[in-house]
Amino acid sequence: MNSKIIFWVNDALAHVGLPKTLQEKYNFDIYVVLDVTDKQKKFFQKQELIKFSKIWYFHDHILKTTEKPDTEYLKLIEKKYKINISLLISNERFFNKWNQYYEFSSDEKLSILEQECKLFEKILDEVQPDFLITGVTNLHHNHLFYEICKARGIKVLTIRNAFFAGKVIISSDFHSINNMQSKDKFHFSSLVEIQNYWKKHSNISTSHSGKFLASKTDYLKAILKFLVSNNTNVKTHYTYYGRSKFAVLKGTIFSIIKKRFRESFINKNLIRDIKNKKPLIYFPLQVEPERSLLIQAPNYTNQIEVITNIVKSLPAGYELYVKEHPANVFREWRSVDDYKKIMKLPNVKLIHPSVKSIDLIKKSSLVITISSTTGLEAAFYNKPSIIFADLDYSILPSVHKIKAIDELPYAIKTSLKKEVKSSDLNYYINLIEENSFELDFDSIDSDFDSNFHYGGFLADVEIPIEKMRLFLERQRADFDKIATECIKKIHN
Repeated sequence: MNSKIIFWVNDALAHVGLPKTLQEKYNFDIYVVLDVTDKQKKFFQKQELIKFSKIWYFHDHILKTTEKPDTEYLKLIEKKYKINISLLISNERFFNKWNQYYEFSSDEKLSILEQECKLFEKILDEVQPDFLITGVTNLHHNHLFYEICKARGIKVLTIRNAFFAGKVIISSDFHSINNMQSKDKFHFSSLVEIQNYWKKHSNISTSHSGKFLASKTDYLKAILKFLVSNNTNVKTHYTYYGRSKFAVLKGTIFSIIKKRFRESFINKNLIRDIKNKKPLIYFPLQVEPERSLLIQAPNYTNQIEVITNIVKSLPAGYELYVKEHPANVFREWRSVDDYKKIMKLPNVKLIHPSVKSIDLIKKSSLVITISSTTGLEAAFYNKPSIIFADLDYSILPSVHKIKAIDELPYAIKTSLKKEVKSSDLNYYINLIEENSFELDFDSIDSDFDSNFHYGGFLADVEIPIEKMRLFLERQRADFDKIATECIKKIHN
């Protein structure tokens, strides 16, 4: 009997070549849950490029209803799968302050979760898959499916970028490395050699991030396409509720005005020149909303609250330097009120997003980050760090993973005394080398966005079958490579 693999595919659609390769080359039974728009759904209904054993269109099963949610059932789900439903709901970006188009009632949120859980249980009971293959979860519903699969003992293969550019890891979850045994492929005798390795493999900037949402031409084309196309998702997808054409245009105009107003405040008030006279601790703000906070660090999503707690825990004589993330431009920056709250905190300096993070790391005594790469980068420059989320680099002795907010004073005090050892970094580098493979994962997304999604500006588009066939051919070598690595994990 063939192994059964179930995929979760969202509307990015860039990685549909992987199930195609696994089905054709290795003859697996391939099932898929599709979280796609109505226009993209038409492609799957017509295409014969990928032979799925069965498809579930996620949003076909999540309906708007006036019925009261079955809270007893949700309690059983929490107990059965050890899932915190309330936390998932509170951190879902479509259910909270980041959704400017629709305000969900408490019953609506619970009803959606109830329908999702019943759908997922039904799917898994029917298929009884051997494996789930997924990218990194980014919304509550695909994370819920992932957690239920894990709790049921279904082997999970999560495909993610390593913290080193051009390297991809497949592991059982999004924060771990499964094989902790590494060969001594690299041995660096000095910190300078280690830093040179980091500079070569730094994942701070990628070609994809430089192209995503960057073209004004694509932006104008996306607006025109949106205006002339029929939008049915407002009725069928809860993630599109309230997104009428008028509401979206109004929201877009308001966002442009808001962004310019906030940029003016940032440029006038945030510090550009770092001339510290006191020892500093560095805290980089993270983009909001993003899964790195909402899913990866669900109890620490309020960054101002985290900063306030750090300030209360600062040793005498230290200052906290808080830097805005340059990528937050894609979220129209933070509110001016948020910036003012940070600036009013004692012993805090708010740094302009144009300041290079590495310059602050080099001047700092300690780096504190919720879940960003900065904690790892700090180690390469001989700086200890404190993190709030489970990340694979927390195995480094110079990295302190916070378990509860009240341990911050102790964590800061002890971390300031730590030194980074070259041997620890050697081990981590070799561990990543052993568990990863070379692939520009983001280039697949970039190619897809450029050819189908107007550079990332519009996801609700029809997918021409011939155009998709050409895309899959173009990326076939990369999909073959990913499939080969998946097979290694499956056989293990």
